[in-house]
Amino acid sequence: MAAVVAATALKGRGARNARVLRGILSGATANKASQNRTRALQSHGSPECKEEPEPLSPELEYIPRKRGKNPMKAVGLAWYSLYTRTWLGYLFYRQQLRRARNRYPKGHSKTQPRLFNGVKVLPIPVLSDNYSYLIIDTQAGLAVAVDPSDPRAVQATIEKERVNLVAILCTHKHWDHSGGNRDLSRRHRDCRVYGSPQDGIPYLTHPLCHQDVVSVGRLQIRALATPGHTQGHLVYLLDGEPYKGPSCLFSGDLLFLSGCGRTFEGTAETMLSSLDTVLDLGDDTLLWPGHEYAEENLGFAGVVEPENLARERKMQWVQRQRMERKSTCPSTLGEERAYNPFLRTHCLALQEALGPGPGPTSDDNYSRAQLLEELRRLKDMHKSK
Repeated sequence: MAAVVAATALKGRGARNARVLRGILSGATANKASQNRTRALQSHGSPECKEEPEPLSPELEYIPRKRGKNPMKAVGLAWYSLYTRTWLGYLFYRQQLRRARNRYPKGHSKTQPRLFNGVKVLPIPVLSDNYSYLIIDTQAGLAVAVDPSDPRAVQATIEKERVNLVAILCTHKHWDHSGGNRDLSRRHRDCRVYGSPQDGIPYLTHPLCHQDVVSVGRLQIRALATPGHTQGHLVYLLDGEPYKGPSCLFSGDLLFLSGCGRTFEGTAETMLSSLDTVLDLGDDTLLWPGHEYAEENLGFAGVVEPENLARERKMQWVQRQRMERKSTCPSTLGEERAYNPFLRTHCLALQEALGPGPGPTSDDNYSRAQLLEELRRLKDMHKSK
């Protein structure tokens, strides 16, 4: 229903449409909260509150939509400071790690490796919705780990693949991306830990700057500075040329399928510049994000662009994947340009619906930044996590 109302709202222009859309999202959030309270009362006394599943075919398993607590939920600057700057954040991460291991002993999603010409990319589901990655030069038996937040899960994959871990690439400092650095670097004595020196990466040994290249066997991985989520956030681009395949972007919390990260340590202008850095890459680049947020993100995209057919097709595919607990990564940057609203701030439809209304502006980038900021604010109202 919200999408139908939004479609009507988007036919108008400017500030009035933005107010209408805010009302839609606020109402949807309030209705959802009311429904959740009702379910909780109805299931009082049961060991775990779950939504009632719809009938499924016998081959499919019902996956309840209950999720682990997101440590980055908006609870104020004080909590963010504690989470990122004190040992309380680390202790919280350890608690979330234990709970996720108990709840998802085989991981939150079923993943499939991608094998190219002598290079393998393995997504590793960790915590309640994170992804770590192992990039392997299969000829040399060398491996690179990206954001290894659960060292046990990453080590199990290393042992299964019988490879030697020689590098850890950290996109940013948050514990749900960097929490495994200590255990893995101690276990693998020759392993180097890469990341931005501006971000306070735990157990960092090799600082990286924008455009620095990490070489491991035939793997050529370029670091790109993408601040905004954190001051020193980096994404990593695996060059596809040496193995005659597509390039792979490991985007951390900058970019997700149909979404982007929150701007904790920057401005909308900073985040826009970082997203534009990604937009300069080729359409066939594979996107490997840091979280499984696809279904929720596409739901929000459907509110702000209800007539986007590319989004509708992707949503149908994602829902089939998630019904069977399958991972939705990777997508491609070409796909993301078609339905990810955070990469579409140049589009007239979004500008008319959410922009500040009529009025001349001499700085196109500034107006796009305003639109990005408004999209992010509305997404925070919409999301259920």
